[in-house]
Amino acid sequence: MRGMASGALSRLFRSSVAPQDGSGPLAGQPVAPAAGDGEPAVHWRTLWLSDIHLGTRDCKAAQLLDFMRHCSADTLYLVGDIIDGWQLKKKGIYWPQAHNDVVQKLLRKARKGSRVVFVPGNHDEFARPYAGLHFGGIEVVDTVRHVTADGRTLLVVHGDLFDSVVLYAKWLAHLGDAAYMFTLKLNRWLNHARLRLGLPYWSLSQYLKHKVKAAVNTITSFEALLSDEARRQRCDGVVCGHIHRAELRSDSTLIYANCGDWVESLTALAEDHDGRLVLLHWNAGLRVLTELAPRTQARPETSPTFPQSVSA
Repeated sequence: MRGMASGALSRLFRSSVAPQDGSGPLAGQPVAPAAGDGEPAVHWRTLWLSDIHLGTRDCKAAQLLDFMRHCSADTLYLVGDIIDGWQLKKKGIYWPQAHNDVVQKLLRKARKGSRVVFVPGNHDEFARPYAGLHFGGIEVVDTVRHVTADGRTLLVVHGDLFDSVVLYAKWLAHLGDAAYMFTLKLNRWLNHARLRLGLPYWSLSQYLKHKVKAAVNTITSFEALLSDEARRQRCDGVVCGHIHRAELRSDSTLIYANCGDWVESLTALAEDHDGRLVLLHWNAGLRVLTELAPRTQARPETSPTFPQSVSA
C-alpha cells in the first residue's frame, strides 16, 4: 500500500521540467451519466475542482472518477487540497486503488490535451515550492487568473491564505481539522444506520456548519475577504475552495464561486463555451445546482450538448 501511494505521488510530481437564482436554462437539470469508457458526455471550456483530500477515508474518489469520465474540459483547475498531506503525516499511508486511479486520470487528461493547473492549498502545501514548474504535464502555480469566454477575469486561489486561523494559529487549524475528521467518522456511522433504515444521506458536519453561529460568521468573513481581494486585483470575480461550502453567486460588480469539495458536497464549477458559469453536483448523475449567465446571450450552437435528461 505504501509503495502504491508513493508511486502515485512521485508520478504526480515528476518534473517534465520546466442567473444566480437558479432559474436559468440549465439550473436544476439532471443529466444522464455516460455509459462505459467512451467519450465524456459533456465537454466544458473550463472545470474547477477543489478539496478532494486524496489520502483520507472520507474522500469520494469513486464518485469523482465517475464525474471525470462523464465530463471533460479544455482547462481543468485543481484548486487546492487535492492530496491531504496533513492526514498522510498523522495517520500514515491510506491510499486505496481508487485514489491512485484519480491521480492517473488527471495525468491522462493532461496527456490528452487538457490544460491542467494545480493551485496548492494548505493540506497540500508541500507542492508550493514547485510553483512555476510542470510535473507530468500539470502546471503548479500559487495563484492564477482565468479569462472566461465572455471576457471576465476570475482570480483562482485556494483561499487558505485568507483564513486567519491557518495563517496565525496553525495549531488551531490542525485541531479544527482533527475535530472535522472526527465529525466525518461519526457521520459515516450515522449514515450506515440511515442506509439500513432506508433514509437518504445526511451530512452532520454540513448541518453543524450552518447551525453554529461562529462557523457561519467565519464563512461570511472568508467570503468577504476573498471578494475584497478580487476587487483589489481588479478582477471580475474569485474562484476558491478551502471551506467545503459550494457557492456561486454574483452582485452587480463581482462573482463569488466556491468549488465545494469531494468529501461531502461532491460539487464542481464549470464554464461553458459562452462564459456561462455553472455549479455542478454529482450523485450517480450530473445535476446543475445554479448558474450565472454570460455577459452576452449564449449562442445555442456553442453551449454544451447534454444527453437526454432523466427525471428528478
